[in-house]
Amino acid sequence: MKIVRKIWDIPKIFYVGIAILISILLIINFSPNAVEISSIDFIGEATLSKGLSFQKTEVGGLSGITYDAKNDLYYASSDDRGQKAPARFYTLKINLSKGLLENGNVMPVGVTMLLNQNGQNFLPTTTDTEGIALTDKDTVFISSEGDVEKLINPFIQEFSLSSGKTITTLPIPKKFLPDKRGKTGIRNNLAFESLTITPNNEYLFSANENALIQDGSVAKPNVGTPCRILQYNLLTQQPEREFLYQTEPVAPLLDITGRFTSGLPDLLALDNQGHLLSIERSFTGLGFAIFLFQISLADADDIHNISSLLTNSQNIRPVTKKLLLDLRTLDVALDNIEGLTLGPWLPNGRRSLILVSDNNFNSLQRTQFLAFQLKIEPPIIRWFRRILNFS
Repeated sequence: MKIVRKIWDIPKIFYVGIAILISILLIINFSPNAVEISSIDFIGEATLSKGLSFQKTEVGGLSGITYDAKNDLYYASSDDRGQKAPARFYTLKINLSKGLLENGNVMPVGVTMLLNQNGQNFLPTTTDTEGIALTDKDTVFISSEGDVEKLINPFIQEFSLSSGKTITTLPIPKKFLPDKRGKTGIRNNLAFESLTITPNNEYLFSANENALIQDGSVAKPNVGTPCRILQYNLLTQQPEREFLYQTEPVAPLLDITGRFTSGLPDLLALDNQGHLLSIERSFTGLGFAIFLFQISLADADDIHNISSLLTNSQNIRPVTKKLLLDLRTLDVALDNIEGLTLGPWLPNGRRSLILVSDNNFNSLQRTQFLAFQLKIEPPIIRWFRRILNFS
């Protein structure tokens, strides 16, 4: 009988060993710092008063936002091209202490003028500052779309938080630069709106809002557009890789105005393993359609050596996308949402997410802030939970 028991025990030991081996391999391959969002809930909105003035500047055109956890402050870039005040970013306080956002909870507390390498304000119409991302060195990177019609190049520059002076200028790959013949490069006002930095401060990402001229057409009703996510190594300050991001086709809603626009206005790095959030924003004739996606770069092809996507796109693996939220399902009148950032941990232990709109300094639009609470899980926890549920 003992021999029989030993024979029966061998498979059990074998299976236990296999299970332990699989668990070890999973732990090795799943970084504990990799995150994905498993749920999102809306916790309120706030709007700034129209024509709000702060330190002799009109607060508006807020196109990007980034969170300073150390000081519990937010920095938001304005896309004013120097016509109302010099290029600048605002410092904001957003009160989420009650776990929700409502009017009166957002307040500007500072404004910083951006200075060029000569320590002077940028000349009017030479910048179109959009994305903003905080570093761990008390600096921010800010992107500018430039001006194709004037052959003003886009830029991604690092600025001092305290003085606003330019510190670093990242090189832009030639394929993105405007071309006087109009054959290659960015399209006007459809360039580097997005900007984000990984938590370890090693990589910076930006993307063109719509296709480069040599990559395909702009977004049209029911037709998406191919964008390039551009990855920089901040240790070398050089561009390294590019990834194909295909925006969703959006159906216009009674497009009687003929002003349909759609594109990729911002990205947010969730971890150091290539998981990000993306906003896709469309004006559909009678309102805005805003979509929030989780994306992963893990299986996407590097396309930095591909000069044009027109002949190669079918064989390219794009970034993977998962719809997290269609904001049209909220009971909120949406405005021109362009920026997003993680905020503080809320009293209930969830992480906050803040979105902001660019009012275009238009009296018919609003500077709108939307707040959400996120449930974030490491992949290994999610895998074990699925296994337990399955069993």
